[in-house]
Amino acid sequence: MTEFVLQLDPARLRALQDLADAQGRTPEAVAEEAVCAYLCTERRTVRAVGEHLAREHTDLLRRLGE
Repeated sequence: MTEFVLQLDPARLRALQDLADAQGRTPEAVAEEAVCAYLCTERRTVRAVGEHLAREHTDLLRRLGE
């Protein structure tokens, strides 16, 4: 695994530590899960927007491909 440093303000760090403690996990594990969930959500959003644009501009894209 590659190391990544994330700077948090004290309140967010405390909230992360509290959540991790309540779940019996490390703050790093909670943060990694949150990043993975965010990336998955954003990937779906970007794909949906791309598909929408492709449908909306099908004729233009077809003409550009000719």
